[in-house]
Amino acid sequence: MAIPRRIPIAFADAFPNGAYVLGVEQSNDFEKSRPGSPPVQERDRDSNLPMWVVRIMDADPTARTAELKVKIAAETAPVMPDPIPGTPFRPVELVDVQVIPWVDSNGARPKQMFALRASGLRPASPAVGRRNSGAAA
Repeated sequence: MAIPRRIPIAFADAFPNGAYVLGVEQSNDFEKSRPGSPPVQERDRDSNLPMWVVRIMDADPTARTAELKVKIAAETAPVMPDPIPGTPFRPVELVDVQVIPWVDSNGARPKQMFALRASGLRPASPAVGRRNSGAAA
């Protein structure tokens, strides 16, 4: 059986209450960067495109981790959508979300972890990622 290294997942399944973008920055390649020199930007292994880190806030109030980092391979930095008027919140939808499982072997006991990748981001549509929480209509 061939299990893919990257597992596709629907945005609404990963973020059922939606998500907000907090920032975008280049992903630094710590193995190639040298002290005293400008950081070297990480490149995608498959496409050789520059890698970007998008900081996302999960809108689920019960989420174990409120802020996540999602990597995106793109020639230019992903553009954050405009905030909701009168707020600092920028609702976003990640495009082509993938989960990459890995094992964190630092510490006394290894832990199963996962990383998120996406091919891009776009402003969230009002219906995307907003599931009914069981409230009466």
